[in-house]
Amino acid sequence: MTNISSFSKACRHLCSSTWCLMSCFCRLIPARVNSFCVQLCYFFSVSFFGFVFLKVLEPRTHDSFRPRNIDLFFTSVSATTVSSMSTVEMEVFSNSQLIVLIILMLIGGEIFTSMVGLLFKFQLKKMENKISSLADSDPSTCQSSELEMVEKRDFESLESGNHETSLDSSVDLLKCKSIKFLCFVVLGYFIAVQVLGVSLVSTYLALVSSARNVLKNKGLNSLTFSIFTTVSTFANCGFLPTNENMVVFKSNSGLLLILIPQILLGNTLFPSCLRFCVWFLGKFFKKVESNYLLKKTSEVGYFHLLPSQHASYLVVTVSGFVLTQFILFCSMEWNSAGLHGLNSYQKIIGSLFQTMNTRYAGESIVDLSALSSALLVLFVVMMYLPPYTSFLPVKDDEEIYKKKRNRRGRLLENILFSQLSYLAIFTILVCITERQKLKEDPLNFNVLNIVVEVVSAYGSVGFTTGYSCDRQTQPDSNCVNKFYGFSGKWSDEGKIILIVVMMFGRLKKFNMDGGRAWKLL
Repeated sequence: MTNISSFSKACRHLCSSTWCLMSCFCRLIPARVNSFCVQLCYFFSVSFFGFVFLKVLEPRTHDSFRPRNIDLFFTSVSATTVSSMSTVEMEVFSNSQLIVLIILMLIGGEIFTSMVGLLFKFQLKKMENKISSLADSDPSTCQSSELEMVEKRDFESLESGNHETSLDSSVDLLKCKSIKFLCFVVLGYFIAVQVLGVSLVSTYLALVSSARNVLKNKGLNSLTFSIFTTVSTFANCGFLPTNENMVVFKSNSGLLLILIPQILLGNTLFPSCLRFCVWFLGKFFKKVESNYLLKKTSEVGYFHLLPSQHASYLVVTVSGFVLTQFILFCSMEWNSAGLHGLNSYQKIIGSLFQTMNTRYAGESIVDLSALSSALLVLFVVMMYLPPYTSFLPVKDDEEIYKKKRNRRGRLLENILFSQLSYLAIFTILVCITERQKLKEDPLNFNVLNIVVEVVSAYGSVGFTTGYSCDRQTQPDSNCVNKFYGFSGKWSDEGKIILIVVMMFGRLKKFNMDGGRAWKLL
C-alpha cells in the first residue's frame, strides 16, 4: 500500500508539473508567431467584418443609391488601415455605418495596435518569468499566488537596493513591471487625448452656430461628428462625415486649432509626448519603472518609445518640415481660389492646418487638384516619409539590423525591395489597369495624379486630387462631380491594387530596411 501511495503521489506530481508547463508553453506560442503574419491577419479580419456590418446596415441614400460591394470593402480597408481613401461620398453612410467606421478607425490606429502588442509583450514576459521560477523550484508548486509572493519579494529587494537575491531574476521582474507600467501610460494617453478632443469639439459646435449649422443642413448628428472627427484625427485617418472633408469648415479657425494638436499627438510627436509622460509620471509614481523605461529604452522593445536624443531631434525635425511647407504654401497659395473669402488670420490657421495634414492625417481645407505642381510634389515627399523620420544626427543601431537580418534569413533579405521600388511597381500596375482612361481623359488621369493617390494610400494619408468633369477633354453630359477620391473613378482592378497598397503601407514598418542587398554602382 505504501508503494502504491507513493506511486500515486508521484503521478499526481508529474501531471501537475506537466500541465502547468504546458499551460505556460501554450500561452507563449501566439507571441512567438511572426508579427507580420499576425498583424496582416488582424487587419484583413477587421476589414472583412467591417465590410459585413457596412453591408448589413442601411445607408442614408438607400432609396436612390447603394454602394457596391467593392466600394464598401474598399472603405472598410481604408478605415481599418487609417488611410481614408474614398470611392463613395461620406454622406452616403448612415449614422449606424459611421459608428462602424469609428470602431474600425479606433482599433486600426497605430497607437491602439501597438498598445495591444505591448500587452502581449507583457504577458509573454510574465510567462517567461513564471517558467523560470518553475524551473528553479519544486514543479508541484505551480500556484500563481506563491509566484506573485516571490515576485513581490524580489521586486521589493531590488527597489530597496538589496541585490543578494538573484540579480537576473530581479532585473527580469523589473522589466516586466516596467512594461506593465508602460501599458497603463499608453492606455491613459490614448483615452485622455480622445476624451479631451471629443469634449472640445462638442463644446465648439455648441458655441459656434456657423459650424453647427453645417451639420444641421447636412443632417449629421453633432455627437457622432465630434467622436468621428476626434477618433479620425487622433488615429491620423482623415475621414470626416462630410463630403467636402474640412473645406466646409475652413473659416472655422477655432475648430482647426482644436484638431491640430490631435494630429501631432496621435502620430509624429507621439514618441516625444510618450517619453515626457513617462518622465512626468515617474516624478510622482512608479519611479523605479519610469527610470528603467527612460534609461533602457531599447531593451523594452516598444517601437514608439524612442531614446531621449531621437525623441528630441524628432520634435525639431517635425517643426522644420511643417515650417518649410507652411512658408511654401503661403507664398504660392495665399491669393488662390482655395483660400478665397478668408481673412489673413483664417488664411494663416488654414495654411498651418493644411501643412500639418501632409504627414499621415490627410484632412484638407482646399482642393488639392487646384494646387501648384511644386506643392503636390512636396506633399508626395512628405507623405512618403515615415512618421519618425529625423534628418538630424541620430546614430544607427546596426546591432538591431543584424538581429532582424538573422531572424529573417539571408534568402528573404536578398529578395526584398526598397519602399520606392514597391511604389514604382504599384504605380505601373495602376497605369496598366487605367491605360484606356489615361488616353481618353489625360487631364484627370495623368501620372502625377496616380502617383499622389498611390503614395497617399501607401503613407496612410488620404490626400487625393479627386475627379472633375470640368477637366474632361471630351465632355460627357452625364458626368456629375462627386466628392470622393480620384480612385472612385478607377476600374475594379485598380481599386483592388489600391487595397493592396493600403495594406502594404499599414505594414511597411516590417520592411523599412528592404533593398539593402541591391547595390547601385
